[in-house]
Amino acid sequence: MSRMRLHNEDVLVIGLGRFGGAVATELHRLGNRVTAVELDPELAESYLGRVGRIVQGDATTVQFMEEIRPSAFSGCVLAIGSSVEASVLAAVNLIDADAKKVWAKAVSPEHARILNRIGVHHILSPEIESGKRLAHLIGSRLMDYIEFDDGFAIVKTRAPREAHGKTLSESALRTRYGITVVGLKRGRADFTYARADTIVEAGDILIVSGATNLVERFAALG
Repeated sequence: MSRMRLHNEDVLVIGLGRFGGAVATELHRLGNRVTAVELDPELAESYLGRVGRIVQGDATTVQFMEEIRPSAFSGCVLAIGSSVEASVLAAVNLIDADAKKVWAKAVSPEHARILNRIGVHHILSPEIESGKRLAHLIGSRLMDYIEFDDGFAIVKTRAPREAHGKTLSESALRTRYGITVVGLKRGRADFTYARADTIVEAGDILIVSGATNLVERFAALG
């Protein structure tokens, strides 16, 4: 019996700018079958051998989109960022062509709102999200930060002094601060899953999850 692969999908990526190119090459590296669409012939040629199949063409035209057949792909990534108009037209064509799942890059809240009304399934705002993430990292004790839409966040932070030399059960961080310690890293060792009997030492790095305001408050203790 052949071993199941985690990444074994047919994916369409439209636009090979910095964002789209990074998505396409990583999808290809993971083992997916990638078809990339790019209007600029020189840019399209620069990705030969790096992302699987490359098609030079205009995704804003209905005829071209019909030839690509988005419905044949398990997912489509719309990465056009240089023109909101081109992005919106391509998004309409994808939805009209019965694309199963569409992830689209938005360059502004207004752009995101239009894509949402068109029916795009997942809207990505890399510039906005990275800006918000940076704002949380600057001037705080957070070492890394990921926030989800429902006010939930996962952060990487140094263990607070009050937890040093104690197990997680003894320090009762979850009860006292409303957060969950998910993992722990000590020195050059790999991260390990945290358990009730995990002992926290000075200098340890913790992976903590919980409501955004609670994990930020907890990180301020470090």
